[in-house]
Amino acid sequence: MSTVPALFRHLVDDAAMFPPGNLPMAEAVAAHQAHLRSPYAELVGPFVCTDEDLMKVAAEGAASGAGPLRVSVVISGGAGGIEPVIRWGDRSKDVEVTAVEVRLRDEDDLSRNALRVVRACDDCLDEETAYVELGLDGAWERALDVVADAGYAAKLRTGGMDAALFPSAEQVASFITACLDREVAFKCTAGLHNAVRHTADDTGFEHHGFLNVLLATRASLDGAAHDDLVELLERRVGQELADLARELTDDQAASVRRWFTSFGSCSIDEPRNDLTTLRLMETP
Repeated sequence: MSTVPALFRHLVDDAAMFPPGNLPMAEAVAAHQAHLRSPYAELVGPFVCTDEDLMKVAAEGAASGAGPLRVSVVISGGAGGIEPVIRWGDRSKDVEVTAVEVRLRDEDDLSRNALRVVRACDDCLDEETAYVELGLDGAWERALDVVADAGYAAKLRTGGMDAALFPSAEQVASFITACLDREVAFKCTAGLHNAVRHTADDTGFEHHGFLNVLLATRASLDGAAHDDLVELLERRVGQELADLARELTDDQAASVRRWFTSFGSCSIDEPRNDLTTLRLMETP
């Protein structure tokens, strides 16, 4: 029996090298491997790195002797950078590339940019997943249509180092509904490392909570109205959210996670500690 409930298994992709954590590569890889040996290992998803760091990350993982490192690779150079990563990963015995993450950069014609990305993925992806980061400006829903038609997944940026990078609850609710309407799985990235919505003491930024997003996804699957999703996303009382999460059956949890696959976090400990504090996961 797993100590990690179905709702949270492999929920947190390990983005320790990314801001604001910025952990040095050797420390980040070592910490990731330690997480995978822990009692809460099933909370942890793949290690996230950029295409520029992939070979160094592979070498770092190989030096530890722990076996192939499962990685999700953020593509820095647009659609043209996808195939080299996949081909290199296919040849490497030190990493297993589970996914690529690609940001659409041409905001004037997102759907055309999305088409370039999915065509590049079609040419080289086999078992790997592609997460296409759309943004929430411009004709992002048309770009989502392209992603949906190709059978790939979406990515939502939920925060960052500037207040402008944090979408509103209304925008997040619209994104969730748009993905589910098109049967598109999605992941989130940045600013989502705590379970419950809150205002950061140091920056004043309004952070979404991953538990809020999980429950809003469940509510959307159950046919909730847009305003109801917004209300769930804006809740700040952790125990109320935890009680709702405990009411979910394993089948309901699995359905949520089929669509909301994971989120990237520069910390594994913060989401883990939140879940144990809320008594949603056993303390190791």
